[in-house]
Amino acid sequence: MPFSTVFWRWRRNPLRRGSDVAESWLVLATAVLIAVAAPSAGLAAAQAGDAGAHEQSQGWHSVSVVLTENPPAVIGIDSPGVGGGKIQATVRWTTPDGTVRTGETAVPAGLKAGDRTTAWLDGHGTLLRHPVTPGEASVEGIGVGTAVASGTCLIALGAERAGVALLNHRRYAQWDREWAEADPQRGHKRT
Repeated sequence: MPFSTVFWRWRRNPLRRGSDVAESWLVLATAVLIAVAAPSAGLAAAQAGDAGAHEQSQGWHSVSVVLTENPPAVIGIDSPGVGGGKIQATVRWTTPDGTVRTGETAVPAGLKAGDRTTAWLDGHGTLLRHPVTPGEASVEGIGVGTAVASGTCLIALGAERAGVALLNHRRYAQWDREWAEADPQRGHKRT
């Protein structure tokens, strides 16, 4: 497509209307928003989510736990170590002051009663049922960032389409006025 065809609304032209210029600026502003604001918003959202997950996990510490009973069988988990699936199981651990506690948390599939694994406690010593790993936090951040960037694009495109619709409405009203001035008998049948 020739350069002059793309930017015809900015060139001097006796047929160019103010609404044509306004539409061209609206399209340019939308393109800039999609190219700059959408990725920036997505990146900011992803970083905020990652920072929140990192801040939340600051007080966590690991503890060695023992499964107290065989976890329930889960359909879709074939064998130990395959697929990295986690299941909820009851575990027992000893606190630094010697108190024995039990709770339920996510453990790797394939473990049975008496097996040892690692679980996570928050800053208050409460067992976390399903702690978010750094990898899961990154995936969630990417998902949130993508959703925010896509939403920003959709909002920008929707605003642009609404602006064009308003400009078209204004053009049609202007054409009606011009036709009424040019042909006052418009709408009447000529005989």
